[in-house]
Amino acid sequence: MIIEKNRTAARTFQTVLLIALTVLFIFPILLVFMNSFKSRLYVSTDPFALPRGEMFVGLENYIRGITSSGFFASFIRSVWITVAGVLLIIVCTSMTAWYIVRVKSRTTRILYYAFTFSMIVPFQMVMYTMTFVVNRLSFDNVFGILFVYLGFGAGLTVFMFTGFIKAIPLEVEEAATIDGCSPLQTYFLVVFPMLKPTAITVAILQAMWLWNDYLLPYLILGSDHKTVPVAIQLAMQGAYGSTDYGGFMAMLVVAIVPIIAFYISSQKYIINGVTAGAVKG
Repeated sequence: MIIEKNRTAARTFQTVLLIALTVLFIFPILLVFMNSFKSRLYVSTDPFALPRGEMFVGLENYIRGITSSGFFASFIRSVWITVAGVLLIIVCTSMTAWYIVRVKSRTTRILYYAFTFSMIVPFQMVMYTMTFVVNRLSFDNVFGILFVYLGFGAGLTVFMFTGFIKAIPLEVEEAATIDGCSPLQTYFLVVFPMLKPTAITVAILQAMWLWNDYLLPYLILGSDHKTVPVAIQLAMQGAYGSTDYGGFMAMLVVAIVPIIAFYISSQKYIINGVTAGAVKG
């Protein structure tokens, strides 16, 4: 009886804790959504009040934000960078991980440790050097930034793919070779389809990063090729430090809707992908 009461108390505590954490994480999003319908004055003076009466401005903030920020051009640019960047990262890093796992040598071990080490290097540590190199290589455009993202995203994704590929039996690839497949055919026709759980997880994590990233596009692309975060920041920031908080909140809502929808539709694959390579078969 006492053990059962302890279990019930533990479950109740876990439920309360999870509800509290859920509220803690959702509250900022609800606060942004709520303030997106207020006039810019009341966003600053009454951020926690409900948008009603003279506070409520309807869709005025959304219309003003979209028209003043050039949102649609920035949206298309962000979609291109996110989709192309994620595909480039998945293909290149999965092939690298496959090579590291199957070709066992001192070089591949050093490569693996280099990729792992890159995960702990702060971006601020290489920010200025990276900007200088990017400008010298003429990578300061919507195509060149994809390779910058590939470099910064390779550490985590190679680590994840490596763990999963170790669980793939080598006999499967040997059978494909006996059937006449070249190394590239073996990879794309046999290995890559088996990487689907981890590939989807990588796609979700990298898409959230690329879509929401502000600093890299700001440093590399500047104001000539604005992505959504950069366009929102530059459009809503007025002269002498003034900020259109109403339009700012509205544009934040518009910006987070696509990535939230993508995450919700794909979240069931995250745990499968993370745990897929945890145990070697």
